[in-house]
Amino acid sequence: MPIDYDSHPAELVTPGRVSPKIRIQELRSAIPTYCFESFYRKSLRYLFQDITLAVLSMIIAHRYIPQIENSLLRYSAWGFYGWFDGLVLGHESGHGAFLPSKLANDIVGFVLHTALMTPYFSWQSTHRRHHIYANNMKLDHNFVPPKRSEYLRAFWSQVQGVENLTEDAPAVTLLRIIMQQLIGWPWYLMNNITAAPTSLPTNPSMKWLGNSHFAPMGSLFRREEAHLILISDFGLLAMILLLCFAASRLGSSMVLLLYLQPYLWVNHWIVAITYLHHTHPKLPKFEPEAWTFIKGATATMDREFGFIGKYFFHGIIEFHVIHHLFS
Repeated sequence: MPIDYDSHPAELVTPGRVSPKIRIQELRSAIPTYCFESFYRKSLRYLFQDITLAVLSMIIAHRYIPQIENSLLRYSAWGFYGWFDGLVLGHESGHGAFLPSKLANDIVGFVLHTALMTPYFSWQSTHRRHHIYANNMKLDHNFVPPKRSEYLRAFWSQVQGVENLTEDAPAVTLLRIIMQQLIGWPWYLMNNITAAPTSLPTNPSMKWLGNSHFAPMGSLFRREEAHLILISDFGLLAMILLLCFAASRLGSSMVLLLYLQPYLWVNHWIVAITYLHHTHPKLPKFEPEAWTFIKGATATMDREFGFIGKYFFHGIIEFHVIHHLFS
């Protein structure tokens, strides 16, 4: 059966209640209707604003930063450009919330995600399942922690308890954070890390990339989704060819500075923001028998990001709980 992208998740699984008198319907009724409406003019204005800023900053960086003679200032300028150009838009298209038309959403989402080397339809499929089963230890696709016993088994040896692993905790934690922020997003796309093993439509694959977002016949997707995964892969191939062409005209080092550097910042933002949304000592995870949609959706956390969150990320950081309730 294909994934249902149109129904609210509470219609597909056990919805649960906030209290005996408050269900998902009452929560939705308490929110003004206009909050659930999308408009071409407003959404495309945001899109045009973001693309204009990204393209202008790229043109300015290419034209003027190499002319800075002082090495420290030049490196600093490249660093600032990478940070600024790594602020992205595109997530809401995958939820069908960016534009009123599903086709328009998919076109915009496909182009934006492909430009960021992300397989749009593949991500849309697994992310939809994350929203349906958020914080379900058996079925969620994101940030499912290992149980204590599973974590200890990963260290094979004579480790007797978690407390025995804490001697080098600061150094190990720092190394894991650096790795997470550098390669966490492509690693997730390639290996589906942090997903529950039982969340897959089929048994986990033992083949290389068999559990990746790039495998049309892999373990992450149903057979009827294969053509969409192929479309995503062809889009990435076209983007790679475009980057190769740009490198032949501008030089490899310039393409690395103009594209790869902001891409690393995109990876950083995606991983850091979603990690903070779903990770906190007071946020519970639920076994299937205790889980309901409302429990899972509300076991997430809003974060405050000030001016950048409001004007560059358009509020996606500050309103994550409501995003899970009504994505």
